[in-house]
Amino acid sequence: MSGLMIAAPASGSGKTTFTLGLLRALRRKGVAVASGKAGPDYIDPAFHAAAAGSPCLNFDPWAMRAELISANSALHRAGGRLLVIEAMMGLFDGAADGSGTPADLAMLLNLPVVLVVDVSRMSQSVAAVVSGFANFRADIRIAGVVLNRVASERHEGMLRRALEAMRMPVFGAIGNDKGLTLPERHLGLVQAGEHIALEHFIDSAADIVSKACNIEMLLRASQQNIVRPSAANIARLMPLGQRIAVARDIAFAFCYEHMLLGWRRRGAEISFFSPLADEAPAADADAVYLPGGYPELHAGKLASAHQFQAGIRDAAARGAKIYGECGGYMVLGEGLVDSVGTRHAMLGLLPVVTSYETRQRHLGYRRLMPLAGSFFEKPMTAHEFHYSTIVSEGDADRLFAVKDALGADLAAAGLQRANIAGSYMHLIDLSGDTQ
Repeated sequence: MSGLMIAAPASGSGKTTFTLGLLRALRRKGVAVASGKAGPDYIDPAFHAAAAGSPCLNFDPWAMRAELISANSALHRAGGRLLVIEAMMGLFDGAADGSGTPADLAMLLNLPVVLVVDVSRMSQSVAAVVSGFANFRADIRIAGVVLNRVASERHEGMLRRALEAMRMPVFGAIGNDKGLTLPERHLGLVQAGEHIALEHFIDSAADIVSKACNIEMLLRASQQNIVRPSAANIARLMPLGQRIAVARDIAFAFCYEHMLLGWRRRGAEISFFSPLADEAPAADADAVYLPGGYPELHAGKLASAHQFQAGIRDAAARGAKIYGECGGYMVLGEGLVDSVGTRHAMLGLLPVVTSYETRQRHLGYRRLMPLAGSFFEKPMTAHEFHYSTIVSEGDADRLFAVKDALGADLAAAGLQRANIAGSYMHLIDLSGDTQ
């Protein structure tokens, strides 16, 4: 069993681009890889999947039970695949309560850490930064560093000598290439499916990583006594139904692969359809899942997607469970106001109107307790991240009682009418916290 965590002292250090380049470089060498992303990220995993040629799973040390992380890691790297997990934020950054850091995940899976350090504004001080990270927790092992955004050969020499003094391995030094910058949007990177030159970008990153880094040295560092967890059929989020139709396109792309994996392991059959292509869900689906995404950028097209709308209403009429999450919740509502103030008619299955005209950030981990009448039964963990706001809500049952990561009570969230439900919460896992 082998694996690595790619981490950094802070966001913006270049770990995503390095990870993409490494995944593609390993794939070129014939190394079977299984990519992962720490935390509640829905965008980076799609880039990982493109680079590695296989789906990427989320591993969230705050929101997921340890047994789910262990079981999913075993399933994901079956067949001896090299597990490469990209951290979120800084190595020791977590939720508001300080827990759920990438370091916690590295400790749980016994993963050696490759620290990507942005050295564009430092020289010998790199040793102090790396020393601090290497010695902050005794249960975390920094296997070595990748120097990123190196200005020159002279600069690289200064950095390497400083790290040699503390006997810290250097896996490579990457120059400051402005072409290796991915465009961003209000929830993070622009989605992989919208990046018109994604393959060229990943190939360029792989070329640079292959030239600037010692891949064999990285592979040797990955060969550790990694915990071999059980892949037993542990408790997971219950499937919405036996045959679940999942919306999937650039307007509905924020779907956790680990949840689909769990549904399949519980015997559910999953099909996909594209609302933007005016496709209806499968006619025999007994459940429909509308994930999050960017419906506010495609509101006009969704409003005129008549086959999609008719298919959802047909599913609702025959009693199929329909659940919308964040963007999917907005589409289940009566109207969506876009950034310029134009209101677009949505499905009208829940009495809510949302707006992206006046933006307000809502961000954080959540603990959810399903309320009476909800078609969810057990406490769950979730993540909320959106800029849209609720303009109005009508008469419907509330779906969840909500607490934040610190345990503070928040307003009840979500709406349900019979077999139709939705909320801004992105469900992640079952929770043992019932308080």
